[in-house]
Amino acid sequence: MRLDFTPEQEAFRKEVRDWLDEQLAGPFAHVRGLEGTSEGITERFEWERHLGRTGWNTLAWPKAFGGRQIDLMEQVLYHEEYARSGAPGRLSHVGLELVAPTIMMFGNDEQRARFLPQTALVEIVWAQLFSEPNAGSDLANVQTRARLEERPDGDVWVIEGQKIWSSFAQYSQWGMALVRTEPGSVGAKGLSMLLIPMQGKGIDIRPISQMTGGSSFNEVFFDSAETPANNVVGAPGEGWKVAMGTLMFERGGATLGQQMGFRAELDRIIRVAKANGAARDPGIAKRIARAQAELRTMRYTALRMLSSTGGNRAALTYKLYYTSWHQRLGELAMDVMGAAGEIAEPGSDAYRLQKMYLESRSDSIWAGTSQIQRNIIAERGLGLPREAKPAK
Repeated sequence: MRLDFTPEQEAFRKEVRDWLDEQLAGPFAHVRGLEGTSEGITERFEWERHLGRTGWNTLAWPKAFGGRQIDLMEQVLYHEEYARSGAPGRLSHVGLELVAPTIMMFGNDEQRARFLPQTALVEIVWAQLFSEPNAGSDLANVQTRARLEERPDGDVWVIEGQKIWSSFAQYSQWGMALVRTEPGSVGAKGLSMLLIPMQGKGIDIRPISQMTGGSSFNEVFFDSAETPANNVVGAPGEGWKVAMGTLMFERGGATLGQQMGFRAELDRIIRVAKANGAARDPGIAKRIARAQAELRTMRYTALRMLSSTGGNRAALTYKLYYTSWHQRLGELAMDVMGAAGEIAEPGSDAYRLQKMYLESRSDSIWAGTSQIQRNIIAERGLGLPREAKPAK
């Protein structure tokens, strides 16, 4: 396992750091520190379009699609420096890191030419339309359906159903939806992946109010919504294979490099603990020390995965490990602040830690629940028998 970086990688880190520091101390100083699901939405999209115009959205994309094709270690360095700089969390994450790689891998040339350039520039914001009220952890239970209709001016898919937990769908121009296109099919069979214009008729997007005060999640209802027949990614009926490819991107490189953001949150907790005297409590001090050690373990685990010395088993455990850790960190933050954490003023360290605590409650649900992650570890990592399914 490598614990250091090559001179070339350190040079890349400096390039990223210098550019971000210049931008966030100059023309985009006003977006530094914005976070959560509701702060400065307009300003953050302008910042992300600036990243697109200057080529920083597509560092990992293949050169054939206009990217720099940096390797995985450099991607981690980029994410680390991005978090260290105080730049705001990405609202266009779905399009850049999930939809675009899916279109590259499974789409056709027409779809790549049409969608990738605009996605890179954040001229298109995408929604991922997978989960449904009864198809989240059991994704294969998708019930939203689409039928192909012949029309004089071109065949269309007509879509009926409901999606939920669609991040930032209220800002999206396009959505990538897993739908059932073969009547009578069950499970992973008979599904297709459609690209759907989100501003068209028959689509109702309803933001969900969250306890953080923001509304990053949405319900999306389809009532005879339409999309052209050629907006299917891969072949009709092969949607499950495409969806698994998308989830591979979601659970892979997109989550690496986040430890720098965790580091900033832990530093904020330590700062508050020293200021209000909580650090003198032996119990609090022990939990802070444990968080420090576990964060270091997380970093070594990431390096082990990148060095390929841990095999796939290390990668399987990563999501479960960091989401459990982050929820404990949120609880530590609230205990450090005490009653003051419940009446924190916007803009303060206490306010940001309060929001971090509230948002961390969803960590063990999104992108595969902890229960699903444990099943994956048991079945794929340890080779245990598959979970028994009820007869249908």
